[in-house]
Amino acid sequence: MDADLLDLARRTEGELTGPADAELHRRLTATADLDELAGVLTEAERPLWAREIAAFRLGCAGDRRAFEALVLLLNHRDHERCISASYALTRLGDPRTPRAAAALATNELRVAYALLPVRLLTELRAPESAPALITTLQRRLAPGDPHWRVALACVEGLGTLADERARPVLESALAHPRLSAAASAALSRLA
Repeated sequence: MDADLLDLARRTEGELTGPADAELHRRLTATADLDELAGVLTEAERPLWAREIAAFRLGCAGDRRAFEALVLLLNHRDHERCISASYALTRLGDPRTPRAAAALATNELRVAYALLPVRLLTELRAPESAPALITTLQRRLAPGDPHWRVALACVEGLGTLADERARPVLESALAHPRLSAAASAALSRLA
């Protein structure tokens, strides 16, 4: 078992409710059968931890049957689930991932959970990345916006992407105390 799967297995052990769960957990972390893992994603009444393990393993194996489950987990209220989904989506290599991450990052109704989609967009460096980060950051610059961590991730991401289209929003971010240093660093990376 690789280190990432071992971390996921340890984290989800706390959600097990009895011997049947323990057996399912053992089987899902040990099996090499991708069809068995995919079946967990479609079977009724499977616990969330089981779906997460199955989606994670399929995603890391490059099996696109995991895509929808991973996108749902990327936008979950549990930060650890978002992290594992982002990791698996990066390895999955599905061409739909940047568009899905951009939709999650720019969804104002779910902005509290946008941190991992923003970071995933930065890592993917897709055509959708910079426009989504620019849009998300513009919204976070409104007075009194409480999602400064999302804004900071956008600023850092735009610095990594070094896309000239980000210059105006990064210049606006200079006026925000929590974003100023990162915005200055990001602007220095633009051509």
